[in-house]
Amino acid sequence: MDYVSTRYDEKHVPKTSYPGQLIAYLFNRFELKRGQKVLELGCGRCEFLHELKENGLEPYGLDREKSSIENEHKLNVKDCDLSTEVFPYDDEMFDIVYHKSLIEHIYDPSNLMKETMRVLKPGGKLIILTPNWNTQWKIFYEDYTHSRPYATKALRDLLKVHGMKNVFCDEFLQLPVVWKYPILTYGTKLLKCFINVHSGRWLAKVTGLKFFRWSVESMILGYGVK
Repeated sequence: MDYVSTRYDEKHVPKTSYPGQLIAYLFNRFELKRGQKVLELGCGRCEFLHELKENGLEPYGLDREKSSIENEHKLNVKDCDLSTEVFPYDDEMFDIVYHKSLIEHIYDPSNLMKETMRVLKPGGKLIILTPNWNTQWKIFYEDYTHSRPYATKALRDLLKVHGMKNVFCDEFLQLPVVWKYPILTYGTKLLKCFINVHSGRWLAKVTGLKFFRWSVESMILGYGVK
């Protein structure tokens, strides 16, 4: 057993339609184009790689977990320790670098950012999603591999220090209904006044409504251009 197959065992974390919804949203929001080369770092179960391909992008993936590399016969996935190793790709190869729930696992992101900048083309886009420390501090260390939490300002500064331009970082809710109807964001802000991540999870379990959990358990969405 490795981290991915243990932490994301499908019996406990079943696959859903969420990866497809998220990639479609990011594709439109950041004006990605069919045929562009995209590198996903820490691709895990490769769900997002499949969806990137479905949206007409040319996907590549890097991970160090065995269960991720086993998908190599279906997708272009290679082995790499992102915190210390040189990415096995040429300079300025990719139009987009994407990762979700990865950077918080890396104590020192210097190599990750240096290699990201190296493999991105001029004008290439970086898209990051990471847990929002301000809303997830009570549960952040449930994952024993989490090592560095981020708040919005910290992620923004990290991207700027490493040379990214047009940097954008803000709270992000993993609720497709909110992406479609932004006015519902006000409802999530109200919920945060009365419930925390633990009660949000409990309410989601007893009611079957994920809105309770993901209203209070937010991410940070970071974006920048090389």
